[in-house]
This record gives sequence, structure tokens and C-alpha cells, in this order.
Amino acid sequence: MELEDINTIAVLGAGNMGHGIAEVAALAGYDVNLRDIKEEFVRNGYDQIEWSLGKLAEKDQLSEAEADAALERVTPLVDFEEAVSDADFVIEAVPEKMDIKKDVYGELEEYAPDRAVFATNTSSLSITELSEVTNRPEKFCGMHFFNPPVRMQLVEVITGAYTNENVLDLTEQLAEEMGKTPVRVRKDSPGFIVNRVLVPLMNEAAWMVESGDATVEEVDSATKFDIGLPMGSFELADQVGIDVGYHVLEYMHEELGDAYEPCPLLKEKVEEENLGKKTGRGFYDYEDGGADVPTDAGNEAIVDRLRAVMANEVAKLVGNDVAPASEIDDAVMLGAGFPEGPARMADEAGLDTLLETLEDLHEETGAARYEPADYLEERAEVGFYEVDDEERVEFETVRIEKPGEMVGQIVIDRPHRMNTISGQLLDELSDAIDEAVADSEVRAILITGEGDKAFSAGADVQSMAAGGADSLNAVDLSRKGQETFGKLESCPMPVVAGIDGYCLGGGMELATCADLRIASERSELGQPEHDLGLLPGWGGTQRLQHIVGEGRAKEIIFTADRFDPETMADYGFINEVVPNDEFEDRAFDLAADLAAGPPIAQKMTKRAMLKGWENTEAGLEIEAQAFGHLMSTDDLMEGVTAFMGNRDPEFEGK
Repeated sequence: MELEDINTIAVLGAGNMGHGIAEVAALAGYDVNLRDIKEEFVRNGYDQIEWSLGKLAEKDQLSEAEADAALERVTPLVDFEEAVSDADFVIEAVPEKMDIKKDVYGELEEYAPDRAVFATNTSSLSITELSEVTNRPEKFCGMHFFNPPVRMQLVEVITGAYTNENVLDLTEQLAEEMGKTPVRVRKDSPGFIVNRVLVPLMNEAAWMVESGDATVEEVDSATKFDIGLPMGSFELADQVGIDVGYHVLEYMHEELGDAYEPCPLLKEKVEEENLGKKTGRGFYDYEDGGADVPTDAGNEAIVDRLRAVMANEVAKLVGNDVAPASEIDDAVMLGAGFPEGPARMADEAGLDTLLETLEDLHEETGAARYEPADYLEERAEVGFYEVDDEERVEFETVRIEKPGEMVGQIVIDRPHRMNTISGQLLDELSDAIDEAVADSEVRAILITGEGDKAFSAGADVQSMAAGGADSLNAVDLSRKGQETFGKLESCPMPVVAGIDGYCLGGGMELATCADLRIASERSELGQPEHDLGLLPGWGGTQRLQHIVGEGRAKEIIFTADRFDPETMADYGFINEVVPNDEFEDRAFDLAADLAAGPPIAQKMTKRAMLKGWENTEAGLEIEAQAFGHLMSTDDLMEGVTAFMGNRDPEFEGK
């Protein structure tokens, strides 16, 4: 099945998650059958969708006509057969109980068409075990939305033991069509990514209070104001529901062993039915003002302990091939609102230090939850992101240099081919960006082309044609270029494109993903793909208009003309044009100036602006969280002190 073959989506379960998923699907243009076991349940879900769409229209996030059209696409149903008999894709969102879900899939298999893909919105249960209830385990996967689905960007796409790769690709495409950011979970592991990090963190917070090592207020102060997370650990548990986290822990304990034994304090809260905000009382009393987390009650011991537990969970996930560190960070930032991913936090704290913390706790308590993961011990000296000498990639088409202490320069090194971009170069460029980002000394990237003839004259069409490109291969090549160039957009540091000579086609698409662009006077820029009967396929149709506006982007692409750098500066694409003999020095100086800036603020600014392109509300939320986090950094104090003392600040990224 291809994405265009999906017309009708059945959502089973009309509760908070179900009606939210149905709304997201309807907004994306799909016909949605929303089903629950009772008329009152499905009617309530439908009413919630109507209310939410009204709020979006009220806030001018869509027109009233669009809201009405989305609601028109939702059909509330109780009859199971009617709900699923014409479905192309089924998303199950019933209560998080294995037996309940299995019963649903037994009935679903009876009525759903053979073509339909099944996806479960479970937050932790085994995809493989659920898929075995059906006759189509190869067409079964996890599609875990986050609450509320209308606002949250992340969707975890989870493989089962039998899931076909094409089904995972299709599910990711569907998530993107719904305006979400999918992250692939490569192995069916309890808790997947986000809950696998968050739930043990909540458990460890509870163990600290249970053992008398800290108070609720001290832990939440450390979590919120010292580590910089959006909420304190107990504040978050109350928000989500203490019973929700506790039941996930019970399942993880059953499946993964004693390292996930739930703290008795959590069990006590569940038995007392003090479950957090939804019951009026949890770790805080919401009938008497709720959480009031002190700003300065935390301490270094609490911070180290929580960071060590998070690092250990990341190591288990990476070491067991559930997901790479970078995607774990993306998932936790998108799904839990972390200002920085747990793997990056661990690297900044020092994996060797966190490993020592775990070893000391394990020796002191004997508790299985402190036993260090093998992968953590393996990476202790280099970090999750650092590339050691044995892993360093040898490049043929690019090279990495360090012209200055904090600047990493990536040079496109095919001068004999005008630095045109081949499939091999895309692979090597992707690795080079990863290596530059992983280098703890690099705080800005400068990307240039070898020689003074071309930054890059575009795609190496000749070599691609010689490779026998067909439609399917071309689609894969387009996605590879989009993703590789997109790494510059999403990397945590400023990126400067130093353009000297031709910057055409794919070369201009590459430059588009830099944060700033500087060009020599002899440069020529353009998107000539229409002259070949093509279109810009490495992100140019989308990214260029964000910089120069829709009208100018269409002019550049439709005319296929070449433009001088002064014109492109007038259009807003080039930030600075410099004489040819000054180009090299000025490009480096610009990168060095950015490298001296506040790295935490730069990273968070890039993230907020990038997400704002996709969704203004998501961008504003990230901006607000980042602003709050930055208020507690050493960099802010350094910036204020330097300003008051009339000197240049020396930012350290702390």
C-alpha cells in the first residue's frame, strides 16, 4: 500500500487519545470513522473534536470553513463492522490493558479488509504480542501519539518482530502527512523511547524520597531549575497521572527485570487513589494551590543521580539497537519538552562521571536499577556523540578541517567535477556533519567548496544517469538529499555557507540549509532544474520560500536563471557579499564570530525557529520553554556581567 491509497482511517476508542488522533487525521484530509463501545462515549469524543476545532478557528489557526470540513470528515460509530469494513488504516487507542487490546484485535481481524494496516497507540505494551492476535503481523506496528495529539509533534513508530519495513515507512509518511514528526523505534522494547527515559526517572525520584535522601520539593527543584526540564519529576507524575506511570513501570518490571521495580511510594499513591491532578491530590494538593516548586532547593547530588539514571536508560536503548542517541534526543525533546536531549545532557555532564555515580550507588545499595549498562561503560571515555579514532570515517569527496579553535570547516572536495553532488558525497557529507556536531570543541560549522570555481554546481547528473536511476531510486535519492541537508538546519550550532563561484541546483539547496550565507563577488546562484525538466528535489521547493518568500522562490525556480550575489542579497538569500580576495578570511571570521556566541541560546533559537516553520504554536511553545531554561544558565550570567562591565562575553555553553 502507498500513502495515496489511504483514504479512510478508523480510530478505535474515542477517549482523550482517540478523539485527538481522529481530529489530527481529519485535519490532514482523511475520512475518519471514530468508534467506541457506547453511544455516549463516541458522542463525547465527537463533541470534544468539535470543541477543539472551534478553538483552533477562534485562534485563527485555521478558518471556520476548514474546521467545518474537518468535522464533516469524522463519522461517530458504535457498530464495529461499520467502523472498520472500509478502513485502509486502523489506529487502535483503547485503554492500556493487554487483554482489552487483544480482544479488540480479535474482532477487528474479523471485519477489517485484507488491505488494512493495523497500528496500536500503546505507550509501552509489546507490539509483537499484540500483532500475534491477528492474521497480519507483517501489517501491524505501533503508532504512539503523545497527549494532546493535536498539539504534540512526536509520533513514535514502532516495529514488531514481524513488521514489514514498507509498513513502517508508510506509517511514518502518514504521520508526516498529519503534520507530525515520526521517530522510528527499531526494536519492540517496553516503554519504547520516551517512556523508557521518563518513567525510570520518575521512579528514581520516588526512590530518593522513599529512602529519605531528598524531599519532593528538593527533587523537583533540581529537576526543573538545575537540570532545566519543563516540570519537576513529581509535578510531571501528577500531570500525567501517577497510576499511568506506575502501570508502565509494572509492565517494564515484568518484562525487563528488577532494575524497574516500582518504588513503594508510587504504589502507595495508587492504592490511596491520590493520582495527581485528575483526583485533586497526588504528590501535591491541587485543592490547595497545587505545585509550588522552589527555585533553589535542589543540589548537585540529586542532579547527578537523575542524570546518571537517564544516561543509563539511553545506553540500554542504544546498546540494544532500539534507537540511536540522536533520535532518542529528538524523541524526548519533542515528546517530553526537554530543552536538550538526555544523551546530549549526559555527554555534557561527562559519561565517565555519571558512570562513577552509578557504580557508587550500586555498591552502596546493591539495587539492580543502578547496575551500569554495558554500552555506558563502553562509551564512558568518548560519550554518546563523540567519535573515537577507531570510528572516524575516511572521506573521499569531502574533508573536515579546523581553521580555528571553535570552527569546523566541511569542504566539498570534488573540484574536478565543480564540486557536484553525487550519492557518495551525500553519504560522506552526512557523516561529516555528524562528526562535526559530535566534536565538543566545534561551536560553528563553515561549509565551503574546494577551489574558487564553485561552491557546488549542483547534482552530479551525469553519474546519477550512468547509475541507471529509475523513479523509485530517484525518490530515495531525493529523500537522502533532503535529510542530509536538513542535518545542517537541525544541528545545534550555527552553520555558515561560504559561497565562492557557482552555487547552482543542489548546491544552492545545500546553501539554503545554512543559517547564514556569505558570497564572493564572482559567485553565481540559481535553481536551473526546470531547464532539465526537473524540479529542485533536495528541499528547494519548500525551504527556499522560507528565506526569500513564495514569490521570489517561484521566480528563481520557474525562470531557471542565474543570479549575481548582489541580487540574491536584495532577495534576502545572501547575508553578505565580499570582494573575491577577501572571501576566505571573511567567511572564517563570520563563522568564528558565531562560534564565540552563547551555544545554548543559539541551539534553542534554531530549534524554535525550525519548529515554528512547521507549526507556529509548536515553535512558540519551544521558544517559551527555552526562554525559561536560559534564565538559569551560567551563560546568561556571563552575558549580563560582560554587558555591565563593557567587555565581550566569554560563553562556555553552561
